[in-house]
Amino acid sequence: MNELIDAHGRAIRYLRVSVTDRCNLSCRYCRDKDMPFIPHDSILRFEEMEDIIGLMVGMGVSKLRFTGGEPFARKGFIGFLRRIREAHPHIDLRITTNGTLLGPHVEELKELGALVNLSLDSLDRERFAAITGKDLLPEVLENLHRMAELGIPLKVNAVAMRGQNEAELPALAALAMDHAIDVRFIEFMPMGEDSIWSDALFWPAADILAAAREHWDLLPCDELNRNAEERGPAKLWKLKDGEGRLSKGHFGLISSVTHSFCTSCNRLRLTADGQIRTCLYDDREWAVRDILRKDGLEAVRRVILDAVASKPIGSEILARSSGPVAKKRMSAIGG
Repeated sequence: MNELIDAHGRAIRYLRVSVTDRCNLSCRYCRDKDMPFIPHDSILRFEEMEDIIGLMVGMGVSKLRFTGGEPFARKGFIGFLRRIREAHPHIDLRITTNGTLLGPHVEELKELGALVNLSLDSLDRERFAAITGKDLLPEVLENLHRMAELGIPLKVNAVAMRGQNEAELPALAALAMDHAIDVRFIEFMPMGEDSIWSDALFWPAADILAAAREHWDLLPCDELNRNAEERGPAKLWKLKDGEGRLSKGHFGLISSVTHSFCTSCNRLRLTADGQIRTCLYDDREWAVRDILRKDGLEAVRRVILDAVASKPIGSEILARSSGPVAKKRMSAIGG
């Protein structure tokens, strides 16, 4: 039985857990290189995350995604993943990573049955360094190809920014031609205080789709798109090139601004410092770290139920705003 039903009738099945706000990159749309990190003492211990996850699995959560910052920047993360898999062998286990620190862990990710989302906005080394602040594209590509060779379920996510990585669309999407990879372009969301988001940078999904059709025929994947709750909010296509070859993977669009999926949102977020956040666009948070340490899991359960009952329709918040919404930047929320 799912206890996590909000006031709009949405059943919460998906928990995103930020294990750290620390990252070895400084992507322009995510965090400033001078942003202070959360003090170590304020970060949830892995054991505390395990307790909260166990509680929420019992309340109806069936999908877990671990994010950051960069999750592999936190010491002991792979051991934490092992314990989660052992405790919840049937859970849908996913990780979002920038791919720079995966090298020592690729084989174990395969053994754990984890699905990996790789954030990659450019295949041009100079542009990659300009966006992320680090010249680490070769390491990312090496790890991407190792995961593809091992058959790790892999999605490549590119934040679409007009005038920044428009020219990258053919090369990035072509990854799906040769590999069983979903390459998804995500509309740049107007998130965070002092965000670089602007109308000039915003590249809407309709325009991205038109650009893709200049290079390939796009064949809709109707059955996959009908299972959006399980597969996520991306709308997917097979690519067909001029020689009639079909892509091994898929091209996808996540139209998080122009065609929001907020009315069917089934997720909560647990931030690295122990806050339950019900919506990216809503800065309201429910603190559970200190409650867990003082009063235990039953008290945390009550807080989670209160949070779920107050979960808003995020697109309504966005519609009331003329610019970026929410004060926190993505790196502090977990994406």
